Amino acid sequence: MSAGAYLDNSATTRPTPAVVTAVQQALAEGFYNPSSFYAPAVAARKRLDDCRGALQGILGAHRALFTSGGTEADNLAVLGRMGKTRRRSRVLYTRAEHPAVAEACKSLAKEHEVLEIPLRPEGTLDLEALAGMLTPDVRLICVMQVSNEVGSIQPLREVYALRDRLCPDAAVHVDGVQGFLRLPFKLMGELDTYAVSAHKIHGPKGAGALAMGRGVRLSAQAHGGGQEEGLRSGTENTPGVAGLHAAIQGFPAIHLMRALKLRLLDGLRQGVQELEVNGPDPAGPSACDHILNLSFPPVRAQTLMHALEGEGVYVSHGAACSSRRRSPSATLSGMGLSRERQDSALRFSLSPYTTEEEIDAAVAACVRAYRALKPYTRR
Repeated sequence: MSAGAYLDNSATTRPTPAVVTAVQQALAEGFYNPSSFYAPAVAARKRLDDCRGALQGILGAHRALFTSGGTEADNLAVLGRMGKTRRRSRVLYTRAEHPAVAEACKSLAKEHEVLEIPLRPEGTLDLEALAGMLTPDVRLICVMQVSNEVGSIQPLREVYALRDRLCPDAAVHVDGVQGFLRLPFKLMGELDTYAVSAHKIHGPKGAGALAMGRGVRLSAQAHGGGQEEGLRSGTENTPGVAGLHAAIQGFPAIHLMRALKLRLLDGLRQGVQELEVNGPDPAGPSACDHILNLSFPPVRAQTLMHALEGEGVYVSHGAACSSRRRSPSATLSGMGLSRERQDSALRFSLSPYTTEEEIDAAVAACVRAYRALKPYTRR
């Protein structure tokens, strides 16, 4: 039996002790409504503003609104932007987008022209194709910072440059859920909207944020007491924001995720000759440090995943939000992968706290399980 390993950090991360303490203190001691005017409530308001200031400083944002997570932030950015657009326009999103973005865009199809930006084989968007889609009537371009499935880093600076040249009135929304704090992102003067989720950076579930640039105008998607500039009404989730702030403050600036990812890949390649990498070169500049997507033909991913679970090794078959679906992955399909290769694809995702012992345990368990399952797999 292996020692076990949690390598599904793109699905969610373990809250750090500092985050747990911050949430507990906010629940037990700082429970006051930040909209009230007495001293403890004013202190609760200050804690919200401190986290808001941290987000704005890291991202070079003019404003930041707190949400229930990345999905709400993405929806607010997409639907809020298009809610301010009265004439029929064009909305673009990459085929790699998280469903929080893709489904929000698709919901606009009756009122607007909604188009997918195609992908290159490594999972990055096709810039030449994008350039041909950027007409003056484009109002929104959605491009994630890092693919949550294959770890490809999208060419955001090139996207902004194309936008500025071909459709300067369009906004660019960036789903930063997998990139925030892991990659630098401070496009002063260029940021439109950028989504953050706390539980992807060792914070609590149920907390997130939408950072915005100067002059961004959105329509509210929830109406009520006017909190968060009237764009996200509802009493603020002070424990969640406290946890988000603690996660931001504690996220390690120095880590070994890329080295550990490559250690994982090298070990698996030695033990599984049939292994195939899905996405960019894991050692190259287009690959993030923490996500590795691999196919283990002919063994089906779910079969291998459950075998690994029996040894205490936890990975995923694609994005957690859609892992229970039987339909092919939009990202892997968009990259041109065969259905067999998709069906045998597993995602390994690391955190700054992943250890060499976990990596070695995962390698040993994967090789052992693959060799046991392969003879019984129908081709």
